[in-house]
Amino acid sequence: MSKRLQERLLHRVIKVSGLVAALFLGGCVTEPPMNQNSICAIFQQYPHWYWESQRAYVKWGLPVNIQMAMMRQESSFRADARPPRQTVMGFIPGPRPTSAYGYAQATDGTWARYQKSTGAISADRDQFGDAVDFMGWYADQANKTLGISKTDTYDLYLAYHEGLGGYRSGSYRQKPWLMDIAHKVARTADIYQTQLSRCQNTIPKPSNWNQWLK
Repeated sequence: MSKRLQERLLHRVIKVSGLVAALFLGGCVTEPPMNQNSICAIFQQYPHWYWESQRAYVKWGLPVNIQMAMMRQESSFRADARPPRQTVMGFIPGPRPTSAYGYAQATDGTWARYQKSTGAISADRDQFGDAVDFMGWYADQANKTLGISKTDTYDLYLAYHEGLGGYRSGSYRQKPWLMDIAHKVARTADIYQTQLSRCQNTIPKPSNWNQWLK
């Protein structure tokens, strides 16, 4: 076999391998839940989400229904969610308004503070378990800094959206649309809690379920 033919064959092998890898990685991406109106349907589709949320609750005290209601509002449970780009002259794609990314829509700076504070250096914003742990940590900060109860969905969401400093200064009071959204998140959390009380005992346990709460 000539050297030129060998190079051509090697090139094709590398190309095919790259395509296979891309297909494999693409298949690993978790799709958003099919029925986001039902927390029971969500956890039946992704049982490990319940146990990861429960672990965050045990660790930080932020109830599962509130975690899920806030995440639904922030990203619709999309692992790679980002804010839509702004436009220039009405049609040219411009920069994104913030660096928010992932299930919890955490910005670069806030995520870095979370990692430093918790030691979770390898945590990723596109991993559900890391995202709910971040949300629990943030609620804990809001509770300690601002005195917001971890069961107060409305004020927790306002502090989550505006930042602790923004909430303290009352920036949300100038944003009626945001207060409407916070009420919506609170209603979703209430609905999720009612649903969860009926189905949480039927959510499949992982084989090592007792390890999830540690």
